[in-house]
Amino acid sequence: MDALALILAYFLGSVPFGYLIVRLSSGSDIRETGSGGTGATNVSRKAGKAAGILTLALDALKGFTAVLVARWLTGTDGTSWIVAAAAFLAIFGHCFPVWLGFRAGKGVATGLGVFLAIVPWSVLAASIVFALLVWRTRYVSLASITAAVFVPLWTLIQHTANSPIEDFGPIMFALCASSALIVWRHSENIKRLMAGTENKFGVAR
Repeated sequence: MDALALILAYFLGSVPFGYLIVRLSSGSDIRETGSGGTGATNVSRKAGKAAGILTLALDALKGFTAVLVARWLTGTDGTSWIVAAAAFLAIFGHCFPVWLGFRAGKGVATGLGVFLAIVPWSVLAASIVFALLVWRTRYVSLASITAAVFVPLWTLIQHTANSPIEDFGPIMFALCASSALIVWRHSENIKRLMAGTENKFGVAR
């Protein structure tokens, strides 16, 4: 069941909702638009806000579901090492889906779903940070990167300063590995942010 949990996590994460939504609505390939990603921000630029919101919800749902399925298959209510690996693989599957030649999104929404299933209190704190950064800077990429890094940091703070967290080891593995993948997938955004050429949300170039 452990191997099945890992395999299903990857394939759940690999469902390219953003690609499918744009393909069905306009017949075009979202990877040929804007940043080339299949995530909610790029979809909203191509197909409108409703399509972007739907993509965000579905991508988050598949990450959340991957964790729940892994728990069910392994018979655990918490976050074992297998569940932690499945959580990472769901995000990995979103970023590198076999159906699209291993080229798709950056893992933010799927990471949101995964993090919600594992550390919902940290997601709440990170969501506030995300919203404030988008409001102040209009850079969704900067807010996404910061929020992804904030989740494991806030979890660590809660564990050390508040009360010990059960399954802390596998939880931190899932959070740190997932956050590192999300940040790495934003490498080009980071370069554009440093050069001052990154697109701002709601501002056309």
